[in-house]
Order: sequence, then C-alpha cells, then structure tokens
Amino acid sequence: MDTESLELGGRWSRNFGTRTGLELVAIQQTEQVTIASNFDAPGESVAFSRESDLGESIGRAKLSYRHSDKLSFEAGAEGAFNWLEGETRLAVNGAPVDLPAADVRVEEKRGEVFGKAVWLAHPKLTLEGGLRYEGSNISSEGDVELEKTLYFLKPRAALSWAPSGATQVRLRVERVVGQLDFDDFVSSDSVNASTLTAGNPDLNPEQEWVIEAALEQRFWDGGAIVLTVRRSSLTDVIDRAPIRTPDGVFDAPANIGDGTREELAVNLTLPLAKLGLKGAQLQAESTWRRSEVTDPTTLQTREISGLRPLEWELHFTHDLPRLNTTWGANVFGSWRETYYRFDEVDIVKLKTFVELFAEVRPRSDVNVRLALMNAGDRGQRRTRYVYAGGRDVVAAPEVFDRDLQFGRMFYVRVRKTFGG
Repeated sequence: MDTESLELGGRWSRNFGTRTGLELVAIQQTEQVTIASNFDAPGESVAFSRESDLGESIGRAKLSYRHSDKLSFEAGAEGAFNWLEGETRLAVNGAPVDLPAADVRVEEKRGEVFGKAVWLAHPKLTLEGGLRYEGSNISSEGDVELEKTLYFLKPRAALSWAPSGATQVRLRVERVVGQLDFDDFVSSDSVNASTLTAGNPDLNPEQEWVIEAALEQRFWDGGAIVLTVRRSSLTDVIDRAPIRTPDGVFDAPANIGDGTREELAVNLTLPLAKLGLKGAQLQAESTWRRSEVTDPTTLQTREISGLRPLEWELHFTHDLPRLNTTWGANVFGSWRETYYRFDEVDIVKLKTFVELFAEVRPRSDVNVRLALMNAGDRGQRRTRYVYAGGRDVVAAPEVFDRDLQFGRMFYVRVRKTFGG
C-alpha cells in the first residue's frame, strides 16, 4: 500500500475587549492511496487493486461572549466539503469481476450552525445547554448515481455538581450524529482472507441519543477514580448487510436499523507513595460494552460488528531522581472484535501486549530510552466461520483458523538536545 497525504491548517483568534472573542479555523486535507495485492494458488489466481483520492476542506468560525463570571455564550458556524474518487479492480483467473460501486466519485457538502450557554447557577452547580443544526448534501457519480439532502437537529444538556472539593457528579443528555467513512463508499478486498466488501454510497450517518452519568472522586495527593455509565439509543446503525446484484450477493456496509449500546468505563490514577513506593504511579482504564441490533441476514438479535466488549490498559511508572531514571511498564489488555457478514462470522482476538521500559538521563541534554516490546510474546488469532449460501441457511460452517505470533522486539532511542 502506498499513501501520500497533505494537511494544511490555520487558526486566527482575536479578543474584542474583555468579554468577546472570535476564532477562525481553516483545515485542508488530501490523501492518495494505492493498494495492490495478488494471491496465487494451484488452480486459482486473484488480483486486486484500488486507487483512491480523497480530501476534506473545513472552515469554522466561533464567537464567544462572557456576560458575567456566571454566564457565558458561544455561537458559530462550520462548513465542510468532503470528496472521494475511487477505482477498484478484481480479477479471478484473469477474468474481471464486476463489483458494486467499483468506480465512484462521492461528494459531501455539510454545514452546521451552533450555539451554547454555560451558567454557573451555584458555586457547586454548573449547567450547560446547546443546540446544533446540521445540513448535508451527498451525491455520487459513476457506478452508483444518487443525491440526497439530510438535516439533523442536535440538542445537548449537561450538568456538573461538586458537593465537595474532592467529588464531582456529571450528567449529560445529547443527540450525536456520526460522520460518514468515505472508505465505506468504495469496494475493497482482502485477498489473503478471501473477503470481499462491496461499496455503498447510499449510507446515512449513524445517530444516537446518549444518556451519561459520571462520578469523579479525588483522593490522596493526585489520586482520582472516575466511573462513567453511558447508554446510547441508535438509529441507522452502520453495520454489515448483503447487497444482491445480477452478478451475485456481496457483503457491504449498510444502515441496518435501530440498536442500543451500553458502556461502563472506569479510570483510575493511583499514586503509590502512601503504599511505600515514593515517586511511583499506576494508571488504569477499562471499558465494558454491551450492544444489540437486529441482524439483516438472520433477523436475530446480535451485537454490533466490530464493537469490542472489553478493553483495558495499565500504565506503571516509577521515577528515581537520584539515578536520573524512570522505569515502568505499559500493559494493553486483550480484546475481541466480531464481524457479521452475510455468509461469514469473522472473529479477531488480540492478546495482551506488555512493554517494559527504562529512561535514563545521564546529562540534562541527553535522554536514553530502552524498551522490551511485546514482552509476553502477544499474538493475534483470527477465526472465520464461512457459511455456504449465507448464515440464514441451516448448514455447518467451514472453519478457518489462524494464530499469528509477532515475537518480542527491542527498542533503543537516544535523544540529544542542542542549544537552549
């Protein structure tokens, strides 16, 4: 895969007196991606290629006004122009395969106006209310020709209550509209995994009503624990669905209806000085997820594709000033992703990753970092259950299982600072 990208941006801000401020932001991004892969086996030859040109232009203006120490306002507007032009080719034993949405150009023009007010109703109570209105026009040319205009109203209300200096409670209700992934609009293929994904330019952004509650408790000197509970009611869930054409049935991203997602997140910062380990700190975070959606192939309830039920990580650092050294460990926990295609269930499991490191500063201008990456020899396991004719057909699947081991890696970095 070859990628060329460019990003330019600018920001300008100015205050008009002590209460009013204006901020202008402009961003331009472009990217060119070329993918080519081949697979050869006895009696079968597969060649795949894809070229994509995509870009995004964004302009945003925000005006802020502080009415008093207890009341402030923001208002503004944002405009964006996104585009993607993709060309996909697939040949099996030299014969070209006609793919849905193989050659398309997709454009999105999006505009949004917004306003927000923040009110310090009490020294311990802050209220926030906001409203955004978004309109977008999506058009496609080439293999798929379409044009549609969408409008979304996005209210938000939030409350922050601090009954004491160490405790804070936060509540939030908000309607969130996701951004479309233009890669979903063009066909793609994984030759080695024999997985073909058709493009689908006729996608709506996923929308959700989010209800969230968070409790933050601070303790000791710099310690904190944050518990967050979140529930999202989803509309136009973007997942996997079959697309039927005269040339066959293809798996594709699609809006498959309504769904729900529930999350419990825990974040911990634990200084270890009170436990006898001066200069040491442990940081941990974990998120549990549960989701539900109706499968468009089997019409049964299942979890949302690609959503990890559990993620966690730990970070330990110990500063030794007398030795000008910091050592520690980073642990990224195992996770699972499951993708439900019309004729396949694809399960990817990544095992726990451990990094051990030490940073030594022999002089004020020299820093040496030594690290043992993947100390536990983490690997990845991918299991595919392939159903002939589709998952709605009662038949035993064919199972493909691959267990890959990446091995350990050693990392050395020497940094020298000049001047200053």
